[in-house]
Amino acid sequence: MSTTGILLLNTGTPSSCAPHDVKRYLTEFLMDGRVLDMPFWIRELLVKWVIVPFRYKKSARAYAKIWTNYGSPLMHHSKELTAKLAEALDVKVALGLSYAAPSIQDALEELRGCINIIVVPLFPQYASATSGSVIQEVMRCISTWPQIPELSILGPFSNHERFLDAWYQQAKEIDFDSYDHILFSFHGLPLAHVKKQDRAGCCLKRNCCNSLHQENAYCYPAQCTYTAKELANRLNICDYTLCYQSRLGVDKWLAPYTIDVIKERRKMGDKRLLVFAPSFVADCLETIYEIRMEYREEFLLLGGETLDLVPSLNTHPAWIEALGEIITGNLVQFKS
Repeated sequence: MSTTGILLLNTGTPSSCAPHDVKRYLTEFLMDGRVLDMPFWIRELLVKWVIVPFRYKKSARAYAKIWTNYGSPLMHHSKELTAKLAEALDVKVALGLSYAAPSIQDALEELRGCINIIVVPLFPQYASATSGSVIQEVMRCISTWPQIPELSILGPFSNHERFLDAWYQQAKEIDFDSYDHILFSFHGLPLAHVKKQDRAGCCLKRNCCNSLHQENAYCYPAQCTYTAKELANRLNICDYTLCYQSRLGVDKWLAPYTIDVIKERRKMGDKRLLVFAPSFVADCLETIYEIRMEYREEFLLLGGETLDLVPSLNTHPAWIEALGEIITGNLVQFKS
């Protein structure tokens, strides 16, 4: 047996689309101090008495619309990815989720006995609320082990050639000329989060987010800008807009907001829009429901003809191959 194990990490999904399961999931998710960055007592009051009570039934209805015979699309694609990556690399691969089963702790238990564990947050762009949260949980769980193995943590891979090539392979057959405009929609972040992890002293006041370099390697908007620009170059897309979705609450988030861009493009006369969502490697509520259903319905009501979503990487063969190379090429040499 290989002495190296791979730990794939993601945030998670409700165990079912029933309101009580969605309520439990939302509560756990929003009580994460890296998701809602505020004092515990304020977060608890806000989450348990304001946000979740007014949101969970609506969220449950949204999940019900995307639920499949296999359950949650995110869970299905994540399990398939785990199995196919294990087969491709011939090593032990475990899946751990922050707010669902299998938990990160359970996944780590699967890898007990491995001398090396490669930790792989499945988030192309780094954010404290995503990559930071799952890495923190890994450290918490493993801190009690009598023997702590060698850990390698995969950093953001938004600029990795193989990640970008996998998206190219996913989208290369699309007739982009049949659309009036292309959107690259990334999951949004509160501006407070962006400023807190700002290492380059930019705080969105200069144009430094338009390029990705060593000093701003963990700057979320810089990572998103790089991904969109490189994908557009590879696919010969000349006219596109970078935007951000999934805003929560009343605080200022990264802009422009995807829904606002969609409305503006319709005012400009666009009737056919195509949307990429390159901050997700698996289709989920934010892609299938928010973009493909909710945003599309809004666009059609405004007189548009179609709003299409480019499927996420999911378990595309190019993504399985790319992820394997990203892991093996950047972290450790496998030992048997």
